[in-house]
Amino acid sequence: MKRNVPLLITALGGFILIIAYFIPATQGWGEVAAIWFDILASIAFVLGGGNLLKIHLKKISDKSVGWAYSAITIAAFVITLFVGLGKIGVNPNPQYPDFSLSGHYREIGSPFWWLYEYAFKPLTATMFAMLAFYISSAAFRAFRAKNLEAILLLGTAFIILLGRTFAGVYLTSWLPDWMSGLKIENLTIYIMSVFNTAGNRAIMIGIALGIASTSLKVLLGVDRSYLGSGED
Repeated sequence: MKRNVPLLITALGGFILIIAYFIPATQGWGEVAAIWFDILASIAFVLGGGNLLKIHLKKISDKSVGWAYSAITIAAFVITLFVGLGKIGVNPNPQYPDFSLSGHYREIGSPFWWLYEYAFKPLTATMFAMLAFYISSAAFRAFRAKNLEAILLLGTAFIILLGRTFAGVYLTSWLPDWMSGLKIENLTIYIMSVFNTAGNRAIMIGIALGIASTSLKVLLGVDRSYLGSGED
């Protein structure tokens, strides 16, 4: 029962959503399934928050390596949760002035808005800025002209990177108008709009086919990895 019931619920929910998408008369079924999905997602958030507290509190209790980061994580989690759920500093909705919690939790100027704008966004920007250096390092190791494919990859990457800078535009600005197609900025546009678009479409088609096949395996109960084990 521990495995058959989740399999049945997954298959039933998946087929209901598929039927509701293609048959307008059953659209209400999909809406009901979506509501149940939101309910289950809310429960999953609660379980996820409890698991986060359990893991990091254990690290703090055991004084494991990096336990101070766990303390910061829990503090940030509790503060953000308290400010968001309590709608601290949020003004009531003008339509319902008698209800103090009727305002939007992300109202401009509220503490939750402040945490999002001046804590979460800068941290996210910092993380992606650091990723740029890792990507550059990985690209340097990958773009070694060992064979023809690597040479083409290296040359294309060089043209794209140079075409996005002022230096690249300046280097080919002397070319006459009848050779404008050879200017680096125009080569960059051509590569991105033709070769890159074709490659992206091929990748997206492959991803779509993979998602369809994987979804079908899940709905039919062939793939049971989401249950935690592939065993029956």
